[in-house]
Amino acid sequence: MTLADLLTPGCVIAEMQSNEQFPAIAELVDRLVSSGSLTADNQATALAALTAREEQRSTGIGGGIAIPHCFLAEIDSVVAIFGRSTGGIDFCALDRAPVHFVVLFLVPESQHTLHLKTLAAIAKILNSAETRSRLAEATDENALFEILSLKAATV
Repeated sequence: MTLADLLTPGCVIAEMQSNEQFPAIAELVDRLVSSGSLTADNQATALAALTAREEQRSTGIGGGIAIPHCFLAEIDSVVAIFGRSTGGIDFCALDRAPVHFVVLFLVPESQHTLHLKTLAAIAKILNSAETRSRLAEATDENALFEILSLKAATV
Protein backbone atom coordinates (compact mmCIF):
# COMPACT_ATOMS: atom_id res chain seq x y z
CA MET A 1 0.00 0.00 0.00
CA THR A 2 1.27 3.51 -0.74
CA LEU A 3 0.46 6.68 1.12
CA ALA A 4 -1.57 7.62 -1.96
CA ASP A 5 -3.79 4.59 -1.29
CA LEU A 6 -4.89 6.40 1.85
CA LEU A 7 -5.26 9.75 0.10
CA THR A 8 -7.38 11.03 -2.74
CA PRO A 9 -6.21 13.86 -5.00
CA GLY A 10 -8.74 16.12 -3.21
CA CYS A 11 -7.05 15.36 0.11
CA VAL A 12 -3.80 17.12 -0.64
CA ILE A 13 -3.33 20.79 0.24
CA ALA A 14 -0.41 22.46 -1.52
CA GLU A 15 -0.38 25.52 0.73
CA MET A 16 -2.10 25.47 4.09
CA GLN A 17 -3.44 28.79 5.34
CA SER A 18 -3.16 28.10 9.06
CA ASN A 19 0.08 28.75 10.91
CA GLU A 20 -0.88 27.31 14.31
CA GLN A 21 -1.51 23.74 15.44
CA PHE A 22 -5.24 23.63 16.19
CA PRO A 23 -6.38 25.88 13.32
CA ALA A 24 -4.24 23.71 11.00
CA ILE A 25 -6.00 20.57 12.22
CA ALA A 26 -9.38 22.24 11.68
CA GLU A 27 -8.31 23.27 8.16
CA LEU A 28 -7.37 19.68 7.33
CA VAL A 29 -10.61 18.27 8.77
CA ASP A 30 -12.59 20.88 6.81
CA ARG A 31 -10.91 19.68 3.60
CA LEU A 32 -11.69 16.06 4.47
CA VAL A 33 -15.36 17.04 4.66
CA SER A 34 -15.36 19.20 1.53
CA SER A 35 -13.62 16.41 -0.42
CA GLY A 36 -16.24 13.87 0.69
CA SER A 37 -13.70 11.74 2.57
CA LEU A 38 -15.41 12.46 5.89
CA THR A 39 -19.08 13.17 6.43
CA ALA A 40 -20.15 16.49 7.89
CA ASP A 41 -21.91 14.49 10.63
CA ASN A 42 -18.50 13.18 11.76
CA GLN A 43 -16.62 16.48 11.50
CA ALA A 44 -17.14 17.66 15.09
CA THR A 45 -16.38 14.22 16.52
CA ALA A 46 -13.18 13.94 14.49
CA LEU A 47 -12.06 17.44 15.45
CA ALA A 48 -12.75 16.77 19.15
CA ALA A 49 -10.83 13.47 19.06
CA LEU A 50 -7.87 15.03 17.25
CA THR A 51 -7.81 17.97 19.66
CA ALA A 52 -7.91 15.65 22.68
CA ARG A 53 -5.02 13.65 21.20
CA GLU A 54 -2.94 16.80 20.60
CA GLU A 55 -3.62 18.05 24.13
CA GLN A 56 -2.08 14.83 25.48
CA ARG A 57 1.08 15.31 23.41
CA SER A 58 1.80 17.09 20.17
CA THR A 59 2.10 14.92 17.09
CA GLY A 60 4.77 17.28 15.75
CA ILE A 61 7.53 14.67 15.60
CA GLY A 62 10.33 17.01 14.57
CA GLY A 63 12.12 17.61 11.32
CA GLY A 64 9.25 19.74 10.03
CA ILE A 65 6.72 16.89 10.25
CA ALA A 66 3.45 16.43 12.14
CA ILE A 67 1.21 13.37 12.06
CA PRO A 68 -2.04 14.19 13.88
CA HIS A 69 -4.12 11.05 14.23
CA CYS A 70 -6.85 9.42 16.28
CA PHE A 71 -9.39 6.64 16.37
CA LEU A 72 -12.93 7.31 15.23
CA ALA A 73 -15.72 4.77 15.82
CA GLU A 74 -17.90 6.29 13.11
CA ILE A 75 -15.68 5.38 10.14
CA ASP A 76 -15.08 2.05 8.38
CA SER A 77 -11.68 2.68 6.80
CA VAL A 78 -8.63 4.90 7.22
CA VAL A 79 -9.18 8.52 6.18
CA ALA A 80 -6.11 10.64 5.49
CA ILE A 81 -5.04 14.05 4.23
CA PHE A 82 -1.68 15.65 3.46
CA GLY A 83 -0.99 19.36 3.91
CA ARG A 84 2.10 21.43 3.15
CA SER A 85 2.99 24.80 4.63
CA THR A 86 5.94 26.61 3.10
CA GLY A 87 5.85 29.20 5.88
CA GLY A 88 5.61 26.61 8.63
CA ILE A 89 3.09 25.84 11.34
CA ASP A 90 3.73 26.15 15.07
CA PHE A 91 2.82 22.58 16.05
CA CYS A 92 4.61 22.48 19.39
CA ALA A 93 6.91 19.94 17.77
CA LEU A 94 9.47 18.03 19.79
CA ASP A 95 12.32 20.01 18.21
CA ARG A 96 10.33 23.27 18.42
CA ALA A 97 10.87 23.79 14.67
CA PRO A 98 8.00 24.83 12.40
CA VAL A 99 6.10 22.03 10.67
CA HIS A 100 6.01 22.05 6.88
CA PHE A 101 4.41 18.67 6.19
CA VAL A 102 1.30 17.34 7.93
CA VAL A 103 -0.31 13.96 7.41
CA LEU A 104 -3.54 13.74 9.38
CA PHE A 105 -5.27 10.40 9.56
CA LEU A 106 -8.28 8.85 11.24
CA VAL A 107 -8.53 5.11 11.90
CA PRO A 108 -11.58 3.00 12.71
CA GLU A 109 -11.65 2.36 16.44
CA SER A 110 -11.14 -1.40 16.09
CA GLN A 111 -8.05 -1.14 13.86
CA HIS A 112 -5.23 -0.75 16.41
CA THR A 113 -2.67 -2.70 14.38
CA LEU A 114 -3.41 -0.72 11.21
CA HIS A 115 -3.09 2.49 13.24
CA LEU A 116 0.42 1.65 14.41
CA LYS A 117 1.55 0.42 11.00
CA THR A 118 0.19 3.53 9.27
CA LEU A 119 1.81 5.86 11.79
CA ALA A 120 5.19 4.16 11.52
CA ALA A 121 5.09 4.01 7.73
CA ILE A 122 4.18 7.69 7.34
CA ALA A 123 7.01 8.66 9.67
CA LYS A 124 9.40 6.50 7.64
CA ILE A 125 8.26 8.00 4.32
CA LEU A 126 8.65 11.56 5.54
CA ASN A 127 11.96 10.75 7.19
CA SER A 128 13.52 10.64 3.72
CA ALA A 129 15.32 13.93 3.08
CA GLU A 130 14.92 13.36 -0.65
CA THR A 131 11.16 12.93 -0.34
CA ARG A 132 10.84 16.03 1.85
CA SER A 133 12.91 18.03 -0.64
CA ARG A 134 10.72 16.91 -3.54
CA LEU A 135 7.57 17.74 -1.57
CA ALA A 136 8.95 21.19 -0.73
CA GLU A 137 9.66 21.88 -4.40
CA ALA A 138 6.36 20.57 -5.79
CA THR A 139 4.40 23.24 -7.61
CA ASP A 140 0.84 22.12 -6.92
CA GLU A 141 -1.44 19.51 -5.37
CA ASN A 142 -1.14 17.16 -8.36
CA ALA A 143 2.66 17.18 -8.11
CA LEU A 144 2.45 16.53 -4.35
CA PHE A 145 0.04 13.64 -4.90
CA GLU A 146 2.35 12.15 -7.54
CA ILE A 147 5.34 12.28 -5.16
CA LEU A 148 3.29 10.68 -2.40
CA SER A 149 2.20 7.96 -4.88
CA LEU A 150 5.70 6.76 -5.64
CA LYS A 151 6.69 3.23 -4.77
CA ALA A 152 9.23 4.66 -2.33
CA ALA A 153 6.27 5.94 -0.32
CA THR A 154 5.05 2.45 0.52
CA VAL A 155 3.01 2.06 3.70
